[in-house]
Amino acid sequence: MTNINPIKKIVIVGGGTSGWIAASMLSYHLKSDLCEIELVESEDLGTIGIGESTIPPVVRLIQNLGIDEQSFIQNTQACFKLGIKFIDWRQKNESYFHPFGVIGKRIGSHDFYQCWLKATMQGDASPLQDFSPCSVMAEQEKFFWPTQLQNTPIGGASYAVHLDAKLVVEYLRDYAYERGVKRTEGTVERVTQLENGNIEKLILKNGQEIHGDFFVDCTGFKALLIGQTLKVDFEDWSKYLPCDRAVVVKTEAQEKRPPYTTATARKSGWSWKIPLRNSTGHGYVYSSQFCTDAEAKSTLLKNLDGPRINDPHIISFTTGYRKKMWEKNCLSLGLASGFVEPLESTSIHLIARGMDFFLRFFPDRDCDPSLIKEYNRRMAADFEEVRDFIVLHYCTTKREDTDFWRFCKTMELPESLQERIALFKGHGIVREGTDELFRASSWQSIFEGMGIRPNKYCPRVDNMDYQEISDTLKMARQAIQSMVKNLPAHDQFLSENYRSDSLKK
Repeated sequence: MTNINPIKKIVIVGGGTSGWIAASMLSYHLKSDLCEIELVESEDLGTIGIGESTIPPVVRLIQNLGIDEQSFIQNTQACFKLGIKFIDWRQKNESYFHPFGVIGKRIGSHDFYQCWLKATMQGDASPLQDFSPCSVMAEQEKFFWPTQLQNTPIGGASYAVHLDAKLVVEYLRDYAYERGVKRTEGTVERVTQLENGNIEKLILKNGQEIHGDFFVDCTGFKALLIGQTLKVDFEDWSKYLPCDRAVVVKTEAQEKRPPYTTATARKSGWSWKIPLRNSTGHGYVYSSQFCTDAEAKSTLLKNLDGPRINDPHIISFTTGYRKKMWEKNCLSLGLASGFVEPLESTSIHLIARGMDFFLRFFPDRDCDPSLIKEYNRRMAADFEEVRDFIVLHYCTTKREDTDFWRFCKTMELPESLQERIALFKGHGIVREGTDELFRASSWQSIFEGMGIRPNKYCPRVDNMDYQEISDTLKMARQAIQSMVKNLPAHDQFLSENYRSDSLKK
């Protein structure tokens, strides 16, 4: 029997969202007396709060860490999110909604979408989103805990949160401290390696040396360990996703906060609007090939709907990922591992996902190459899935009014996305793999919203009496509408369940 050579110390380099999520998850799953966790936070590496919008797995992350959800929502000034409203993406003056949760329920033994598809071909004009509890709730700006409504017509709803990224970092930092994580303030000046290429230690500007058995790179785009030290190549996806800049700003909180993110297509990209209880987050993601920084800033500022809290800030980025996110005794997370623009709010999820897989494949100090290979395979699949899903929003546009949108409409597509589109157009089938983030209802929502509808429905649906399908659809629509009508407004729900006396400006 081979003796286990356990990891006794993990060093996280960089704080921010990725660093403190890593610290929180590691400290929760590892005993502090067996494995020391130290986080080195460098003043030179600032936190990029490019996304304050999340998806449902982030709520599950909080729950899985044993964190009281009510406390988390209160202290991060969160609002609830039922999905994303897309404006002007297919064509100007059109909008559609991408909801969380289910869309419809199986009718007999048949897939709901296939039954709905047949009904539309028979002349039923009921929109797909009429059968999504989250879409109907968002349209009426209502909210209630889905967990308390499981046996109702809206029991298939799900939710995420809009939150203040700075407050999230503060909350998770306190959480990690309580579980024994040590924080060291300092700037890394030099990284030394062993003969086998593994990272040995960090040397800070003040001369302090930080040794570790394993290192987690959370240094943002700088990628101090995975990129600069271990020389892992970065795969550039700019030919699929040309946006490479974002200008961000905050305004005062809205009087009325809708329970969804708004993503509005602009001349050379898109802008977001994220309602919080203490402010509203705005940003314009754009391509420098088609738009100057000054033009982008002007576009963002003229579309604000409230007084600014801070000055606009421009962030540069390149879409893509590290060809190996785990190399030797170093794991990369967050922006150090890769970046896909925040259109579907996947940034925090990918951080948590990276840690989840790392804990599944947790190594000893030998870092078995087979574990590393499998980790990298799974994470690459996740990044590529997110990439394809984001590209779908662009490549299916009908817009030809600007150079940017003409580029998107005619651009080269990843082979994996080409296959997904062909399968859906032909038969209304969504390819789903193991552990994929976006389920069939998400792909169906984007396809439908962008005007892509299958040529055929499943022939097996013809085995069911059409009147039964029609009656079921009618009753389902009415039941959801009736239920949602009686729910509290989102703002009312927030005011009744969360204190306003602790709001931070």
